[in-house]
Amino acid sequence: MPTPPTKSASYNPLQGFAAPFTRSRAFPFLWLAHLISFLGSSVTMVILPVLVYSLTGSTTIMGFVMAVYMLPNIIMLPIAGHIVDRHDRVRIMMLADILRFVIMLSTAALSLSGLLSIPVLMVLIGFYGMLDGLFQPAYAAMRATVFTADIRVAANSLTQMSTQTVRLIGPALGGLLVTHLSAGIGFGLDALTYLLSLVCLVYLRRVLALKLLPQQPAAPADSTGIVVPEAEADWRADFKEGIAVLRSHPWLWITILAFSFVNICYGGITVILVPWLFKVHHGWPPYLYGLAVTFSGVGAILGGLLFGMRPVWKHRGLMAYGGALLSGLALLLLPFAQTASGAIALFAVEGFGLMIFGLIWEISLQELVPQEAFGRVASLDMLGSFALLPLGYVLVGWLADLIGGVATIAIFAGIGMACITFVLSIPAIRRFQ
Repeated sequence: MPTPPTKSASYNPLQGFAAPFTRSRAFPFLWLAHLISFLGSSVTMVILPVLVYSLTGSTTIMGFVMAVYMLPNIIMLPIAGHIVDRHDRVRIMMLADILRFVIMLSTAALSLSGLLSIPVLMVLIGFYGMLDGLFQPAYAAMRATVFTADIRVAANSLTQMSTQTVRLIGPALGGLLVTHLSAGIGFGLDALTYLLSLVCLVYLRRVLALKLLPQQPAAPADSTGIVVPEAEADWRADFKEGIAVLRSHPWLWITILAFSFVNICYGGITVILVPWLFKVHHGWPPYLYGLAVTFSGVGAILGGLLFGMRPVWKHRGLMAYGGALLSGLALLLLPFAQTASGAIALFAVEGFGLMIFGLIWEISLQELVPQEAFGRVASLDMLGSFALLPLGYVLVGWLADLIGGVATIAIFAGIGMACITFVLSIPAIRRFQ
């Protein structure tokens, strides 16, 4: 594992946070493109469950909707890693933005005309998920390229903090839009953000064309170190190469395996049952759910700010899994909060814990994975994280209808925390630096 840079006694946290903008011409465009598009998607992710529950009132249907989104995403990921490592990554992101714009504009038009039904929504969401499965590995690989070692901690912290800042605005905006205007207006706003993101990516491509940074990795080598010609390589061979990279680092493959189960537990609660808890169980107005998601962003920003204050952290394995454990505890306590303010505060703690884990995980990937294989490894990471989510969403929704949402939250939060505690007993995880 590469040794992180030693901490300078004169390190200034403010100068550290400014470094990505002063040292990289590519960083501002990549950062802004993601930030703008995330604003739209954060609005949609609040409007979508409110819309589904308004039409059906069923946690089972909500589980199926999210499963339909995730399944094409998962199917796309193994192929996406091959595509990302062999083609222009910025062009891939631009194509995904154009097609997602078309999908969200169509969703907005159907919603505003009153023609948007659950079956039609599922078809649109399925195509949207497939494009996300192509976009996300490309974006992860571009981060690894642009976030060079001298700006890596600050760039990751800034990216995550600004993303969570958008979560202060997007979910609250989504709640207000669906409460006072309509879901179609929110979907239209999401479509607009993909156009603005596309403009940023055009400028990013111009910067990269000046050869300040590579747009496209060199052809990957096989296990003997010999470069594989473009025509002879296929996605199956690339898939195996990505697995070989993961197997060489226990921290990577153990964490991916563990979180394939933890994400079922935590994701099922936050996506399926937290909206139910606010809208159906407590009967609180939609803006309070948007506010809860917003304060999850507040907690995450505090986590990113704390992490970014130092260029080097020790005991990163304990820190990462400790943050995930804290997040699970907050979800476990969430159903027992009798007031909206208490539930919102617990959601802030959940965001703080996941931010600590997420930052350490992202930086460790960028340190350990070679550039020429990053798209494949990123797609495998996402595949491991998302593969069981469709089943998990359906299972959580079905069980909540069967035994009740509160009991289901307690069961899945407890299982997730137990899994994290077990993984912490493994020395390769506990001692990761």
